Amino acid sequence: MNKVYPSASAALEGLLQDNMLIAAGGFGLCGIPELLIAAIRDAGVKGLTVASNNAGVDGFGLGQLLETRQVKKMISSYVGENAEFMRQYLSGELELEFNPQGTLAERMRAGGAGIPGFYTKTGVGTVIAEGKEHHDFDGQTYILERGIVADLSIVKAWKADPSGNLVFRKTARNFNVPAATCGKVCVAEVEEVVPLGSLDPDTIHLPGIYVHRIVTGTHEKRIEQRTVRKKEAV
Repeated sequence: MNKVYPSASAALEGLLQDNMLIAAGGFGLCGIPELLIAAIRDAGVKGLTVASNNAGVDGFGLGQLLETRQVKKMISSYVGENAEFMRQYLSGELELEFNPQGTLAERMRAGGAGIPGFYTKTGVGTVIAEGKEHHDFDGQTYILERGIVADLSIVKAWKADPSGNLVFRKTARNFNVPAATCGKVCVAEVEEVVPLGSLDPDTIHLPGIYVHRIVTGTHEKRIEQRTVRKKEAV
Protein backbone atom coordinates (compact mmCIF):
# COMPACT_ATOMS: atom_id res chain seq x y z
CA MET A 1 0.00 0.00 0.00
CA ASN A 2 1.43 3.36 -1.07
CA LYS A 3 0.71 5.99 1.58
CA VAL A 4 2.74 8.79 -0.03
CA TYR A 5 0.94 12.06 -0.88
CA PRO A 6 2.25 14.82 -3.16
CA SER A 7 1.96 17.69 -0.66
CA ALA A 8 1.22 18.48 2.98
CA SER A 9 -2.19 19.92 2.11
CA ALA A 10 -3.06 16.79 0.12
CA ALA A 11 -1.96 14.56 3.00
CA LEU A 12 -4.28 16.45 5.37
CA GLU A 13 -7.24 16.60 2.99
CA GLY A 14 -10.44 15.46 4.67
CA LEU A 15 -8.79 15.16 8.09
CA LEU A 16 -9.02 18.69 9.45
CA GLN A 17 -11.97 20.17 11.28
CA ASP A 18 -12.59 22.85 13.90
CA ASN A 19 -12.26 21.94 17.60
CA MET A 20 -10.22 18.80 16.98
CA LEU A 21 -7.41 17.41 19.15
CA ILE A 22 -4.02 17.18 17.44
CA ALA A 23 -0.96 15.40 18.85
CA ALA A 24 2.22 16.92 17.44
CA GLY A 25 5.68 15.40 17.67
CA GLY A 26 8.83 17.39 18.28
CA PHE A 27 10.88 18.79 21.14
CA GLY A 28 11.73 22.46 21.00
CA LEU A 29 12.48 22.95 17.31
CA CYS A 30 13.89 19.44 16.83
CA GLY A 31 11.88 16.94 14.83
CA ILE A 32 8.84 19.11 14.17
CA PRO A 33 6.59 18.60 11.10
CA GLU A 34 7.01 22.10 9.66
CA LEU A 35 5.16 21.61 6.37
CA LEU A 36 2.19 19.92 8.03
CA ILE A 37 1.91 22.71 10.61
CA ALA A 38 1.99 25.29 7.81
CA ALA A 39 -0.73 23.39 5.94
CA ILE A 40 -2.92 23.40 9.06
CA ARG A 41 -2.34 27.14 9.34
CA ASP A 42 -3.32 27.68 5.72
CA ALA A 43 -6.44 25.50 6.11
CA GLY A 44 -7.75 27.98 8.68
CA VAL A 45 -9.27 25.46 11.12
CA LYS A 46 -10.06 26.98 14.51
CA GLY A 47 -10.57 26.00 18.13
CA LEU A 48 -7.76 23.44 18.10
CA THR A 49 -6.43 21.61 21.14
CA VAL A 50 -2.80 20.65 20.58
CA ALA A 51 -0.88 18.12 22.67
CA SER A 52 2.83 18.75 22.23
CA ASN A 53 5.86 19.23 24.45
CA ASN A 54 5.85 22.94 23.60
CA ALA A 55 4.58 25.29 20.91
CA GLY A 56 7.70 26.15 18.94
CA VAL A 57 8.79 29.76 19.11
CA ASP A 58 7.23 32.99 17.91
CA GLY A 59 6.34 32.64 14.25
CA PHE A 60 7.85 29.18 13.84
CA GLY A 61 6.50 25.67 14.29
CA LEU A 62 3.31 25.56 16.33
CA GLY A 63 3.96 29.19 17.18
CA GLN A 64 2.42 29.98 13.79
CA LEU A 65 -0.92 28.54 14.90
CA LEU A 66 -0.82 30.65 18.06
CA GLU A 67 -0.21 33.79 16.02
CA THR A 68 -3.25 33.07 13.85
CA ARG A 69 -5.38 32.29 16.94
CA GLN A 70 -6.21 28.80 15.70
CA VAL A 71 -5.34 27.11 19.00
CA LYS A 72 -7.69 27.38 21.97
CA LYS A 73 -5.81 24.99 24.28
CA MET A 74 -2.29 23.60 24.66
CA ILE A 75 -1.52 20.36 26.50
CA SER A 76 2.21 20.74 27.04
CA SER A 77 5.08 20.72 29.51
CA TYR A 78 7.07 23.76 28.45
CA VAL A 79 6.20 27.31 27.40
CA GLY A 80 9.77 27.89 26.23
CA GLU A 81 11.05 31.02 24.51
CA ASN A 82 7.62 31.69 23.03
CA ALA A 83 6.53 35.17 24.08
CA GLU A 84 3.16 34.88 22.31
CA PHE A 85 2.42 31.59 24.07
CA MET A 86 3.14 33.24 27.42
CA ARG A 87 1.16 36.37 26.57
CA GLN A 88 -1.95 34.46 25.47
CA TYR A 89 -1.83 32.24 28.55
CA LEU A 90 -1.36 35.08 31.04
CA SER A 91 -4.09 37.16 29.39
CA GLY A 92 -6.57 34.26 29.51
CA GLU A 93 -6.79 33.93 25.72
CA LEU A 94 -5.30 30.43 25.70
CA GLU A 95 -6.09 27.45 27.90
CA LEU A 96 -3.05 25.56 29.14
CA GLU A 97 -2.93 22.10 30.68
CA PHE A 98 0.55 21.66 32.12
CA ASN A 99 2.01 18.15 32.18
CA PRO A 100 5.43 17.01 33.37
CA GLN A 101 7.34 15.86 30.29
CA GLY A 102 7.41 12.19 31.27
CA THR A 103 3.72 12.27 32.11
CA LEU A 104 2.85 13.82 28.75
CA ALA A 105 4.89 11.22 26.88
CA GLU A 106 3.27 8.41 28.87
CA ARG A 107 -0.23 9.85 28.31
CA MET A 108 0.39 9.69 24.56
CA ARG A 109 1.90 6.21 24.77
CA ALA A 110 -0.98 4.98 26.91
CA GLY A 111 -3.55 6.35 24.49
CA GLY A 112 -1.84 4.58 21.62
CA ALA A 113 -1.72 1.32 23.60
CA GLY A 114 -5.43 1.43 24.46
CA ILE A 115 -4.78 2.23 28.12
CA PRO A 116 -7.39 4.74 29.36
CA GLY A 117 -5.40 5.90 32.38
CA PHE A 118 -2.51 5.23 34.76
CA TYR A 119 -1.32 6.27 38.21
CA THR A 120 1.86 8.25 38.80
CA LYS A 121 3.52 9.95 41.77
CA THR A 122 4.73 12.81 39.59
CA GLY A 123 2.84 15.99 40.48
CA VAL A 124 1.38 14.81 43.78
CA GLY A 125 1.01 17.78 46.14
CA THR A 126 1.31 20.36 43.33
CA VAL A 127 -1.11 22.21 41.06
CA ILE A 128 -0.68 19.34 38.60
CA ALA A 129 -2.72 17.13 40.96
CA GLU A 130 -5.64 19.52 41.41
CA GLY A 131 -8.96 17.97 40.44
CA LYS A 132 -7.41 14.56 39.73
CA GLU A 133 -8.25 11.27 41.42
CA HIS A 134 -5.81 10.29 44.18
CA HIS A 135 -5.15 6.72 45.28
CA ASP A 136 -2.74 5.14 47.76
CA PHE A 137 -0.61 2.13 46.81
CA ASP A 138 1.67 0.59 49.43
CA GLY A 139 1.47 3.70 51.57
CA GLN A 140 2.32 6.09 48.71
CA THR A 141 -0.09 8.55 47.09
CA TYR A 142 -0.51 8.58 43.31
CA ILE A 143 -2.66 10.61 40.92
CA LEU A 144 -4.63 9.32 37.96
CA GLU A 145 -3.60 10.59 34.54
CA ARG A 146 -5.69 9.88 31.44
CA GLY A 147 -4.32 8.52 28.20
CA ILE A 148 -4.47 10.88 25.21
CA VAL A 149 -6.29 9.77 22.07
CA ALA A 150 -6.00 12.45 19.40
CA ASP A 151 -8.15 12.98 16.32
CA LEU A 152 -4.96 13.52 14.32
CA SER A 153 -1.24 12.98 14.86
CA ILE A 154 1.38 14.91 12.92
CA VAL A 155 5.01 13.78 13.20
CA LYS A 156 8.40 14.22 11.56
CA ALA A 157 10.72 11.35 10.63
CA TRP A 158 13.96 10.92 8.71
CA LYS A 159 13.07 8.05 6.38
CA ALA A 160 9.97 6.08 5.43
CA ASP A 161 9.03 3.38 2.99
CA PRO A 162 5.73 3.48 1.06
CA SER A 163 4.06 1.34 3.75
CA GLY A 164 4.77 3.96 6.41
CA ASN A 165 7.56 2.28 8.36
CA LEU A 166 9.50 5.15 9.93
CA VAL A 167 13.10 5.75 10.96
CA PHE A 168 13.94 8.77 13.12
CA ARG A 169 17.36 10.38 13.32
CA LYS A 170 19.07 10.89 16.67
CA THR A 171 17.21 13.20 19.09
CA ALA A 172 14.48 13.91 16.51
CA ARG A 173 12.81 10.73 17.73
CA ASN A 174 11.76 12.58 20.95
CA PHE A 175 7.95 12.82 21.27
CA ASN A 176 7.33 11.69 17.71
CA VAL A 177 6.84 7.99 18.45
CA PRO A 178 4.24 8.32 21.25
CA ALA A 179 2.51 11.16 19.39
CA ALA A 180 2.22 9.02 16.27
CA THR A 181 0.68 6.08 18.08
CA CYS A 182 -2.01 8.04 19.95
CA GLY A 183 -3.73 9.52 16.88
CA LYS A 184 -6.77 7.98 15.22
CA VAL A 185 -5.02 9.06 12.00
CA CYS A 186 -1.30 9.74 11.72
CA VAL A 187 0.34 11.83 9.00
CA ALA A 188 4.14 11.70 8.84
CA GLU A 189 6.40 14.28 7.22
CA VAL A 190 9.69 12.64 6.20
CA GLU A 191 12.98 13.66 4.63
CA GLU A 192 13.10 10.72 2.25
CA VAL A 193 10.93 7.87 1.01
CA VAL A 194 12.95 4.75 0.21
CA PRO A 195 11.86 1.64 -1.72
CA LEU A 196 9.79 -0.96 0.07
CA GLY A 197 12.02 -3.60 1.62
CA SER A 198 15.14 -1.42 1.72
CA LEU A 199 14.85 -0.60 5.44
CA ASP A 200 16.50 -3.02 7.82
CA PRO A 201 13.67 -4.24 10.08
CA ASP A 202 15.93 -3.80 13.12
CA THR A 203 16.32 -0.08 12.36
CA ILE A 204 12.60 0.73 12.10
CA HIS A 205 11.49 2.82 15.07
CA LEU A 206 7.77 2.94 14.25
CA PRO A 207 5.90 0.26 12.28
CA GLY A 208 3.80 1.39 9.34
CA ILE A 209 0.61 0.12 10.97
CA TYR A 210 0.52 3.39 12.93
CA VAL A 211 1.07 5.65 9.89
CA HIS A 212 -1.74 6.40 7.45
CA ARG A 213 -0.28 9.10 5.19
CA ILE A 214 3.21 10.35 4.28
CA VAL A 215 4.51 13.54 2.72
CA THR A 216 8.11 14.33 1.81
CA GLY A 217 9.38 17.52 3.40
CA THR A 218 12.94 18.25 2.33
CA HIS A 219 15.19 20.84 3.92
CA GLU A 220 15.00 22.92 0.73
CA LYS A 221 11.19 22.99 0.82
CA ARG A 222 11.18 24.24 4.39
CA ILE A 223 13.75 26.95 3.67
CA GLU A 224 11.66 28.10 0.70
CA GLN A 225 8.53 28.16 2.84
CA ARG A 226 10.20 30.23 5.57
CA THR A 227 11.48 32.71 2.95
CA VAL A 228 7.98 33.16 1.52
CA ARG A 229 6.58 33.56 5.03
CA LYS A 230 9.11 36.29 5.86
CA LYS A 231 8.32 38.16 2.64
CA GLU A 232 4.60 38.01 3.41
CA ALA A 233 5.26 39.43 6.87
CA VAL A 234 7.18 42.36 5.37
